Amino acid sequence: MKLAILGASGHGKVVADTAECCGWQTVEFFDDAWPGLQTNAVWPVVGDSAVLMARLADFDGVAVAIGNNRIRHSKLLELRAAGACLVTLVHPAANVSRYAAIGQGAVVFAGTVVNAGACVGQGAILNTGCSIDHDCVLGDAVHISPGSRLAGGVQVGDLSWVGIGSSVRQLVRIGERVMVGAGSAVVSDIPDDVTVAGVPAKRMR
Repeated sequence: MKLAILGASGHGKVVADTAECCGWQTVEFFDDAWPGLQTNAVWPVVGDSAVLMARLADFDGVAVAIGNNRIRHSKLLELRAAGACLVTLVHPAANVSRYAAIGQGAVVFAGTVVNAGACVGQGAILNTGCSIDHDCVLGDAVHISPGSRLAGGVQVGDLSWVGIGSSVRQLVRIGERVMVGAGSAVVSDIPDDVTVAGVPAKRMR
């Protein structure tokens, strides 16, 4: 099987490694820094986003490895509209309940735990070693950073980012386009379009 990955970055390396662990035999990158950028670690960079659009039929699947939530979401929508087969990648060392749902185009990295009743949106990133407890609902293009912990029933709105090592109390609702700073403890609801940080997490001025 042949996979195209849009975004030749450090994050892209982890996506490519995860893909190989999932059985993808050939991985090729596309990035708008091409042709100046020719490789991403051991994987070739063979074109930019326009080349990818022209070559979709050459691949069995496409993944978007762009950390910026807004850009990743936009590229996923463009690719879907063009007829790309968007893949969901779940590392074999992740523990995802058979009663959880993972959206199209999402990536779930090694060490992640997703428990029963959780629902993860399209294009989400569940980064290394994070945990999503029972009945959490994550929107589209959310990023849960390494080592973050979401207790049961947490809601995270579209395009929000929970920073590395953060914890979120049970039943808390985090709005859309929210940034939660690294190491924060979120113990109350967060409205849309704000940045919070600290223990407990407070709105940044």
